[in-house]
Amino acid sequence: TTLFRSFCPRPPLPMASPRVWSPLGPLVLLLLLGAPHTGAQSEGDGTQVEPVIESLVKPESCAETSAWGDTVHIHYTGKLEDGRIIDSSLARDPLVVELGKKQVIPGMEQSLLDVCVGEKRRVVIPPHLAYGKRGFPPAIPADAILIFEMEVLALLKATYWQKVVSDVLPWICIGLVPALLLLIGLHLYSRAKAPHISKKKLKAEKKSKSKKNKDRKST
Repeated sequence: TTLFRSFCPRPPLPMASPRVWSPLGPLVLLLLLGAPHTGAQSEGDGTQVEPVIESLVKPESCAETSAWGDTVHIHYTGKLEDGRIIDSSLARDPLVVELGKKQVIPGMEQSLLDVCVGEKRRVVIPPHLAYGKRGFPPAIPADAILIFEMEVLALLKATYWQKVVSDVLPWICIGLVPALLLLIGLHLYSRAKAPHISKKKLKAEKKSKSKKNKDRKST
């Protein structure tokens, strides 16, 4: 399984006072293995809850916009509803995000679609698209609504072959699992069906062949 995972594709922070950044800050955005389910959810009245996206600054001309598979370089500042800053990249290198790879929380990833280079956005992310009912204590409480302000610094469009590999490789990997299991099963089955010869019989056959060879040489 370790070998299979290495070939096949498929992310913490102490409580900080405002304007004080932790060196572990970028990890706030990463999807942890234990992150809550991020599928479509709704409020009790059945209405869909999605990120609220507001464009603060948008360039007059925009030749290309981001899409799934593209890579964006951004600066961001994340806050809670009470204004407390939980993380910011302004004092670090820009954050690099490949859209569709689940490298950041779902609400942020969705808010980075259809953006232009130079565009600034403010997004309000509901809990189920962030850290859900568990939160990320002590920095992010349970059911926390997160507010991010982001600026897109660069956009790298995915090439045709990158898109093909991204779309096809996961399916190939999924198909490899049953294929490998089938080969292992056939190998074990063939070994089980093969006639079993005892060590004594093998030893006797070996002596018999050796004796025959000696008789031939003597004649």
